[in-house]
Amino acid sequence: MALNEHEAKMAHPRMAAGALFFDAAGRVLMVEPTYKDYWDIPGGYVEMGESPLQAAIREVREELGITVPLGRLLAVDWAPNDTEGDKILYLFDGGQLSPESLAGVTLQVEEIKGFEFLSPRGISERTIPRLGRRILAAIEARSGATPIYLEHGQQPKGLDA
Repeated sequence: MALNEHEAKMAHPRMAAGALFFDAAGRVLMVEPTYKDYWDIPGGYVEMGESPLQAAIREVREELGITVPLGRLLAVDWAPNDTEGDKILYLFDGGQLSPESLAGVTLQVEEIKGFEFLSPRGISERTIPRLGRRILAAIEARSGATPIYLEHGQQPKGLDA
């Protein structure tokens, strides 16, 4: 189907969704992917016909082998990538993992080498800067009542904090 001039200007962003899980000390669960040179959170791309929340739940199930309810949206980040184009990323609150859920973690070995709960400093040391900023902003948003809007992991200038 041919696009008209208006449709040709429309963005067609890729969407991804993930979850932040915490331990009793407030550290964040991070995974070590087999296909990246930095640590990430459980999550991945939204598939056709799937909502970002459904994608986050599916990705957690696939990567960690657990099905847990996710809480509210913490952050939305517009983060285009030179190789992938426009991207919109959603982070949901997974809450504190229960001992039962943690004991049930079975890693998808084709994609995930390991996992660890990391402090904010550990997050910044093991991941790329904009993902680190996104995670830290979402942690901060967790104590508030509303999600945070980000661009490249940062709140744009001019928006009220």
